[in-house]
Amino acid sequence: MSLYKKLLNQTAIYGIATVLPRMLSFLLVRLYVDYMPAEEYGEVSVIFAYLIFFNVILSYGMETAFFRFYNTEENKQKVISTSTISLLFSTVLFLILGLLFKEKISQWSNIKDTYIFYTLLILALDALVIIPFSKLRAEGRPIKYAVIKITNVAINLGLNVFFIVLLPKWQFGSTLLEKIYLPDFQIGYIFISNLIASLLTLVALLPDYFKLHWKFDTLLWKRMMRYGFPILIAGIAFAINEHFDKILLEWMDVPLSDIGAYSACYKIGMFMVLFRTAYTLGIEPFFFSHAKNESAPNTYAEITKYFVIFGSFISLGVIVFADVLKLLLVPKSEYWIAMDIVPLIVMANFFLGIYTNLSVWYKLIDKTKIGAYISIVGALVTLLLNVLLIPFIGFVGSAIATILAYGTMMFISYTLGQKKYPIPYDKNKIGRYLGLSTVLSILSFYIEILRETYVFGIVALLFYGYFVYTNEKQLFAKVLKRK
Repeated sequence: MSLYKKLLNQTAIYGIATVLPRMLSFLLVRLYVDYMPAEEYGEVSVIFAYLIFFNVILSYGMETAFFRFYNTEENKQKVISTSTISLLFSTVLFLILGLLFKEKISQWSNIKDTYIFYTLLILALDALVIIPFSKLRAEGRPIKYAVIKITNVAINLGLNVFFIVLLPKWQFGSTLLEKIYLPDFQIGYIFISNLIASLLTLVALLPDYFKLHWKFDTLLWKRMMRYGFPILIAGIAFAINEHFDKILLEWMDVPLSDIGAYSACYKIGMFMVLFRTAYTLGIEPFFFSHAKNESAPNTYAEITKYFVIFGSFISLGVIVFADVLKLLLVPKSEYWIAMDIVPLIVMANFFLGIYTNLSVWYKLIDKTKIGAYISIVGALVTLLLNVLLIPFIGFVGSAIATILAYGTMMFISYTLGQKKYPIPYDKNKIGRYLGLSTVLSILSFYIEILRETYVFGIVALLFYGYFVYTNEKQLFAKVLKRK
């Protein structure tokens, strides 16, 4: 059990580094909903969708390649320096080209060139900290990682509160604040806050650049690029699945107010993402470091079962209490028109977490291109269903496309993985846990009389917990015995 204990400890710390910033990000959602109409929040959501999309392009799979080669190469400093120099050069080149063509990008995207300028700088700063953050994870220094991540979001949150809430009130009678304050510039202040937070994060990690051995190994770089390129394709496909729906909704003339409502309610489903993201941060280095053990397949199978157990409980809990969460995160009723998407988004992110477990096989056998192919299939499902469904059912079509895309990826990865790298998953138990959670979630949310009382939802959670206990008595007995 010490192996699982180590994984649990790492996941817990990375979870803190993920959950707290995400929780602070939820406060930002509440802030934007309180002080911005749905139409403006829709515009912000579209710009952030572009930002996340280009974040993937600027990293071009180098983060995952770094982990792979850091664990396999004897000269780890060479891996660090080569990957850092690569990202530094590509980032500077991207920033120069972006600034040169800023006006044309603005015309093409219908986004103000001022916002384009801020977005380019944020993208560049975020790209420059990819390897320093990856190095902290690879060296097993999650506490420093957590502190910097949390500080970044805290600064961002504080600046948002200052610019959007306090500055309009305080600027009267203060010459300095009057110069800073610009009316009708709320969206601009959002990006300025992000920019300052990203800059301070780079400053905190800047010592890594001063300690760097500035040696670039061309042969190693080519190997890393060959390994990372499929990850890039998979990342682009993932960005399409996760965020491109906002862009597509705008392209297909869905009102920005509807996009704002969709984006706000989408955030409620992100509680499942907290668990999934924290788990992924802890599990990826673990998968690689444990790959040479003979018991690796059995270990991966057990971990996947535990993920489904806890993930099913979390997803059911979020769906049961979705109407409570909306009062905390999205209190304006003008945003509630999109509440029906919440269960779909929660389950979609759960499927993505299961896919993360199932995808370990192609990373371990250095067949990352297979992951790219699977992600491309998912992206095609997303694009096709969005195009087909949005004209008829609007943003609900985007939510349906998301869950079907991740479900397709999950199924394909499992089918191929069992042929290439067989892992003895307990299909019966996993299927029962997933199926029971899904049925209970549908009943508790979409049947109005059951949704209104919460009695059924609470009973459903208790019943699911009892069902798990009766099926996992040996596990619980082992844990209690160790205590």
